[in-house]
Amino acid sequence: MPDLVAELAEQARTLSAEERSRLVDLLLESLHDAPLAEVEAAWDKEIEGRVAAFERGEVQSHAAEDVFAEARRIAP
Repeated sequence: MPDLVAELAEQARTLSAEERSRLVDLLLESLHDAPLAEVEAAWDKEIEGRVAAFERGEVQSHAAEDVFAEARRIAP
């Protein structure tokens, strides 16, 4: 009996890098309960909410150099 997985892998090697990447995403998505698209949509919503809160002045921001200086202080 032929090894279907090995055959599919061989066929996949003929795809472009972009097509292989898409195939990997689709295969990984099939392993999870929540489809990758749903997870990405949830992150998009979270990002939009955080940006909107920042633009409304509802969150405190810190200069990048201060954040990196603190990180270096904590973990030299």
